[in-house]
Amino acid sequence: MRDRNVVVIGATGFIGGHLAARLAADGIGMVVPARHYESAKYLTTLPYLDLQVANIHDDAVLRSLLEGRDAVINLVGVLHGGHGTPYGPGFRRLHVDLPRRIVQACRDVGVPRYLHMSALGASSRGASMYQRSKADGEVAARSEPSVAATIFRPSVVFGPGDHFLTMFAALQRHFPVIPLACPDARFQPVYVEDVAAAFSKALRDPHTRGATIELGGPQVYTLAELVRLAGRLSGHERRVVGLPDWAAHMQARLFEMLPGDPVISRDNLDSMKTDNVVDPQTQALTAGALGIKLTSLEAVAPHYLARGKRLDAHHAGR
Repeated sequence: MRDRNVVVIGATGFIGGHLAARLAADGIGMVVPARHYESAKYLTTLPYLDLQVANIHDDAVLRSLLEGRDAVINLVGVLHGGHGTPYGPGFRRLHVDLPRRIVQACRDVGVPRYLHMSALGASSRGASMYQRSKADGEVAARSEPSVAATIFRPSVVFGPGDHFLTMFAALQRHFPVIPLACPDARFQPVYVEDVAAAFSKALRDPHTRGATIELGGPQVYTLAELVRLAGRLSGHERRVVGLPDWAAHMQARLFEMLPGDPVISRDNLDSMKTDNVVDPQTQALTAGALGIKLTSLEAVAPHYLARGKRLDAHHAGR
């Protein structure tokens, strides 16, 4: 691909920063739109990257960004999007309306490929607003026949700068006991660099056009196991007490009343009713089909959770 032929939307987040670095290392040029220069200036040290301050919610601006490009990658996602039926306005705007507007812009200016970040558990019949909005986002991603969409469904993503393991490690540095909702919920954590590799490889592989790719790591854990592991690796393993459903619901409702994004919401509890693991029955592609050797959590997490490390969770992770 020639310089600056890929647009990466959402590159300023946790996964986006790692993906931008991977694309640059692979010699793939990119345009990265950002609402504010300051939030993205750390990316300007990467080669082949053109940072542009732009409002992606303006259709004219979006078409201008996409003109002459070979592909668009959209990583935008939120865990908390308000309340509504079938989902809140934040979920609708970012998970559904934005991908629809992107592929319409791709159609208008002739961009042939769209790579879309979804999530394991996406389902129109999902228990949570998050899952339902992700499913509708996949429909939106495939709404233009002239634009070949590739859908990525990762489990929770870990790595330096994540919000998931880092948050649980930080909590155990400050609290002697961790009251935990949904302790038996199952996850298949996938390394952020493996996710970035999947996007980069799919971008260059025409056989992934129209495909769905599910991304999970080499091992499945319960949430309680992950919390204990984060505590142990950070040198502050605490007692984890599983909460009954009624107490978990009260805890989430309390967190929702506090300022800022809640540690956990009632919608997050609904999401965890479904195991967040790769389902072989979906017949989706996996990292193995792309030739990616998956990285274990134990091989990476000790390096950024270890005692004495600054637990930086300023980027939101899945």
